[in-house]
Amino acid sequence: MAQGNKYGMHRVLEPKGVMPQTAVKIDNNMDIYDNEILIDVIALNIDSASFTQIEEASEHDTARIADMIRQIVDERGKMQNPVTGSGGMLIGTVEKIGSDLDIDLKVGDKIATLVSLSLTPLRIDEITNIEPDIDRVTIKGKAILFESGIYAKLPEDMPESLALAALDIAGAPAQTAKLVKPGDSVLILGAAGKSGLMCCYEAKKRVGPTGRVVGLDYGEAAREKLESYGFCHEVIIGDATKPIEILEKALAANNGREYDLSINVVNVPNTEMSSIVPVKDEGTVYFFSMATSFTKAALGAEGIGKDITMIIGNGYTKGHAEITLEELRESETMRKIFEGTYK
Repeated sequence: MAQGNKYGMHRVLEPKGVMPQTAVKIDNNMDIYDNEILIDVIALNIDSASFTQIEEASEHDTARIADMIRQIVDERGKMQNPVTGSGGMLIGTVEKIGSDLDIDLKVGDKIATLVSLSLTPLRIDEITNIEPDIDRVTIKGKAILFESGIYAKLPEDMPESLALAALDIAGAPAQTAKLVKPGDSVLILGAAGKSGLMCCYEAKKRVGPTGRVVGLDYGEAAREKLESYGFCHEVIIGDATKPIEILEKALAANNGREYDLSINVVNVPNTEMSSIVPVKDEGTVYFFSMATSFTKAALGAEGIGKDITMIIGNGYTKGHAEITLEELRESETMRKIFEGTYK
């Protein structure tokens, strides 16, 4: 077959002229172009905000969750939740490599795709298992990786389920590593989730002895977990959709001072202002959550006169896979947490 566009635009069916992620429907015919990779899919890790929305819409019924996922893929040719706009990522085995590609892969290699399912051509033949606690869907099916698509070979020193769970959110701890400076005060919203835990660990490592990391989550169970792990200097509990409550608790946990940086990894909507109000002028807010509204964040910051830098979470940053997997290698506590959850 001929060579396709490196970004996959040849797969866009409607509307024409847009990128695959923006498209409403893409071509998921599994006859590959000469610059594509065909993957035999093992499992999908659905984005947390997306899975939460699907689960709630399905009233936590796994059969209905499976039906909704199949319907999305059948209609769109990809796993892109029409409500949240987000996707997730997958692991699988390389089945075929286009003849024009010169890459460090061979047929049979197990890989995790590091691009979103919201732009990945996907065909589901059968859903064999759904694990709501970890947002994972085991399937029989195929997927295509474009020439521009990034991936990671699954490491040999850890189970594939463990690596998949970490790589699914690799952008968050890696961006944290880039943003946090020695001496910073950092507020992490959604700290007890897997991306939150990794961000807390990375932030505490980077702030050093003069910095401070405060983790925020909802409920006493989250507090107990976070305090036992030791990844934060202090843990606070609150509803991230209530910014005044969060402001008061966050400032009290930081000796009355505003923060240099806040990181939002919450998987529900309407948490923008709780991320913004505790941050000082000329500070930074990093929105990794796919439930974030750009409009609410931008107009909300303007409305309270906050001169801050707001960063939209990019799931990719250089070295993100390596940084994230290294956390599992260097922290016995982190590895045990992930091993206990993502078997």
